[in-house]
Amino acid sequence: MARPSPVINVMTLTARKAARELVRDFGEVEQLQVSRKGPADFVSAADLRAEKTIFRELSKARPGYGFLMEEGSGATAEGDGRHRWIVDPLDGTTNFLHGVPHFAISIALEVDGEIVAGVVHQPLTDETYWAERGQGAHLNDRRLRVSSRAKLEDALIGTGIPFKGEEGHGHYLGTLARITPMVSGVRRMGAAALDLAYVAAGRYEAFWEFDLKPWDIAAGILLVREAGGYVTTPGGDPNVLPSGDILAANDRLHQPLAELIRSVPRTVDAAA
Repeated sequence: MARPSPVINVMTLTARKAARELVRDFGEVEQLQVSRKGPADFVSAADLRAEKTIFRELSKARPGYGFLMEEGSGATAEGDGRHRWIVDPLDGTTNFLHGVPHFAISIALEVDGEIVAGVVHQPLTDETYWAERGQGAHLNDRRLRVSSRAKLEDALIGTGIPFKGEEGHGHYLGTLARITPMVSGVRRMGAAALDLAYVAAGRYEAFWEFDLKPWDIAAGILLVREAGGYVTTPGGDPNVLPSGDILAANDRLHQPLAELIRSVPRTVDAAA
């Protein structure tokens, strides 16, 4: 088994430090469900606290690296122009808001435009998925490989639904209608970073979603690829971050799923 490098150790320790705060805050969410104001403001504060912890710890460990972070509304810290952290301090905010125990911290390191290291940490289960380019993907101390299932009828697929107020519902529903009858099951769990980690771990055969942000998927992309899977846009472009349209799958099912997704035209939204 590959030993984690110093940079993975930095990322893991940072994620675990932020995770302790999120676990504490998550314990308060259920108590807030009955309040008139609700827990939304509290969760936003928890999100920002986690982001500040991650920013502080990574800046201290690697001075001069840039940042792309969700809670700063995508704000960047330029850094040296070569190294950039891509961070989601709380992927699965809606789950957290409702007391659903399925959320994660996602940290990726980009060097000269390429993702070279990624960590996805689930605070409540203490599962740390990590990968380095060329060194494989791991769950804690165990090496990961994508599933070997070769038939769509046996496949469990993860997905994500566009949020309220966003475009794309018609196209997504058309895609869901095309894929659902062909597979064993479809799951919508609400945390893309964990969905991709599940593909890397062989728990899902595939995951697809549209219009995601870089911090949602950067670490997960590397996890899947280092576990032997394929990650592209449904159209086949390996450069996924610009569009945020993603299909991650094992080598047997990537192509047939891509064909199913491409068979649903984007124009269904215009007609809806």
